[in-house]
Amino acid sequence: MPYFDDWRQRAACRDQDPELFFPLSEMGPGAQQVERAKSVCARCPVRAECLAYALDNGLDHGIFGGATEAERRAVRRARTPRAA
Repeated sequence: MPYFDDWRQRAACRDQDPELFFPLSEMGPGAQQVERAKSVCARCPVRAECLAYALDNGLDHGIFGGATEAERRAVRRARTPRAA
């Protein structure tokens, strides 16, 4: 089985311009871009796999699994046990 023959083959973003998922900012014009990217993610059958991939691999930039960079940081913080 080829390496790329996996969940990414079924991703809704597969035929989209990759730049859509890498806005320069989440404010101003970038906010509209974020919403457009998230709308693609919202209809994606492998959204959970994409988000898990981004979290597991420490991807810090872009929209993955419908989550922005800030949203993924919050998920990582929630997953990390805090020292007593």
